[in-house]
Amino acid sequence: MVRNIVVLGGSSHPQLTETICNHLSIPPAKVLLGKFAVGETRVEIEESVRGKDVFIIQSGGGKVNDHLMELLITVSACRTASAKRITAVLPLFPYSRQSDIPYNKIGAPLAKIPNQVGRPGNYTFDSRPQTPYPGQQESLGLNTGSDALHHQLGRLKMDDRRNGISNPNSPARSNNPSDGAHPRRSDTLDSARSDKSDYSVGHERITSSASVNGSQGNATSTPPTTRPPQFHPQPGYKQWVAQAGTLVADLLTCAGTDHVITMDLHDPQYQGFFDIPVDNLYGRHLLRKYIQYNIPSYQQAVIVSPDAGGAKRATAIADALGMPFALIHKERRPTQISDRQNATMMLVGDVADRTAILIDDLADTSNTITRAAKLLKKEGATKVYALLTHGILSGDAIDRINASALDKVVVTNSVDQADNLKRCPKLEVLEVGNVFAEAIRRVHHGESISVLFDYN
Repeated sequence: MVRNIVVLGGSSHPQLTETICNHLSIPPAKVLLGKFAVGETRVEIEESVRGKDVFIIQSGGGKVNDHLMELLITVSACRTASAKRITAVLPLFPYSRQSDIPYNKIGAPLAKIPNQVGRPGNYTFDSRPQTPYPGQQESLGLNTGSDALHHQLGRLKMDDRRNGISNPNSPARSNNPSDGAHPRRSDTLDSARSDKSDYSVGHERITSSASVNGSQGNATSTPPTTRPPQFHPQPGYKQWVAQAGTLVADLLTCAGTDHVITMDLHDPQYQGFFDIPVDNLYGRHLLRKYIQYNIPSYQQAVIVSPDAGGAKRATAIADALGMPFALIHKERRPTQISDRQNATMMLVGDVADRTAILIDDLADTSNTITRAAKLLKKEGATKVYALLTHGILSGDAIDRINASALDKVVVTNSVDQADNLKRCPKLEVLEVGNVFAEAIRRVHHGESISVLFDYN
């Protein structure tokens, strides 16, 4: 029995909340969750949390935005109710993939060159001027159009000044209204209105100005000037991409969260967005135990990473179990920058006449693991397992898995899998509630949770 602790469960995963409370031998706190007729989230905590250690369990699957807003309102309600400490337990962290934007080596998003003659279908990676070598011509960089524009505008300004100096009797030089000359153009109300029509788009325009002198009545005109060129940005430049990862971290912190417990962040550097402690638990312990006790002759099987990003995660399991390792390399050369379906997949390793075990952190549409399974079967694998920490399985992922070459898909219940189990006979779910319950117990008592990170 753990005292002076309150466990609040959100609407995203009630079954996980019940499992954690049963492991801790405490009842879940009474909380009223609902929505108003307009769609706004309603949260009402029906018991006292003053001076208590509050843990709020809310996963990021399903209706992510509604669950995130519900979590923020619950945290704010506990903070207002004078809770001693508020810990957000997020088995699947929402928006954890927003920091993974396809940038190139110099930090700019990939973009296609628009309408470049003679080079169809090419892409550019230039987004900043390069430093020229000694004796090398200076790089144009992003100033392809702006330099010419400023040069033309400067020349026009110099021409205007020369014309004003050479015609001292022009209205632009006369400031005395008793002279009979018109006031300066900048002093008139119509100047602001007519400035917009000084230049006509796509054509040269000859501008002339005539002024009548009060005593002489002669007219003068300025030489014709051409329209300055339009500004064309550097091909390949793209507006900055908004990344919601930092925003979600700031929202949780500002709402009053003191501590965050999550599992298998898609990007481990996501922890750096927070100014509060973040415990990123590992789900690969459960995956390793499943391999040891449920896959026959697992020593002869091959651990396969479906992409280069998950190679470190897969090799950790392979090294711990003494198993060989293989990697699927995806060479992304699509016809469109948003079309990732045409990426070429190549297998690095040998899986012939062996069982292949795909290891990944999450599966959303399941396109990557189904294509990887097809490649492994083509290379001679006898069976293909897919072991995933987070099974989001959105869209038509279940239908794709049922029609794929995968023999079995193993996920944890960090996301509610009740509906998916009914639709997919290949799906198997591992219980992750005891891991979070042990983390909550250790955090509450001030004990170290490094044992949950120790893989060996």
